[in-house]
Amino acid sequence: MTIRILLVDDHAVVRQGLKMFLELDADLEIIGEAENGEQAVRLVGDLRPDVVLMDLLMPVMDGIKATAVIRRDYPDTEVIALTSVLEDASIMAAMRAGAIGYLLKDTQSDELCRSIRAAAAGQVQLSPQVAARLIQEVQAPLSPEKLTERETEVLCLLALGRANKEIALELTIGEKTVKTHVSNILAKLGVPSRTQAALYAVRIGLVSI
Repeated sequence: MTIRILLVDDHAVVRQGLKMFLELDADLEIIGEAENGEQAVRLVGDLRPDVVLMDLLMPVMDGIKATAVIRRDYPDTEVIALTSVLEDASIMAAMRAGAIGYLLKDTQSDELCRSIRAAAAGQVQLSPQVAARLIQEVQAPLSPEKLTERETEVLCLLALGRANKEIALELTIGEKTVKTHVSNILAKLGVPSRTQAALYAVRIGLVSI
């Protein structure tokens, strides 16, 4: 299955470079480009990509704001923050906005392709160091709506880094059913992304990293 990608960066040369090596991978298709967050939001609405590679520092509307709008309005589209900035504040802001991943622009091409595949599969990937930094920042309600037994099982597996397909196989349910459970979990916890749901699971002791 081809993964449809939107590239968002205010530098044309960066978009061109990304496009060149991503298109070498037969599973990845670049369906559009945007040079600021406002354009990105509009194009996600028009094109419905599977994954957005989002720069954070841009004119008109920055990547953090755009990520928050995309995750709120188009929850089926996952966002990976791709930036040259490695600061706690930026990581926290991107994750709070709903990004499923956070990568630096000097990331190797094979690692970037792997991360795009993982994001499209709904796979949360966090290094223990990043998770440890983020865990205190999780904005979840003090008394979230009660999860069903099945939703709790899905949340556990999601937090352990399983992809939707793997969760479906493990629980012997359909992949679409997994997606529905994940949507319900996010709504009940009041968080915008799988990553934040996973961090919440760690925080309350449901799983450990």
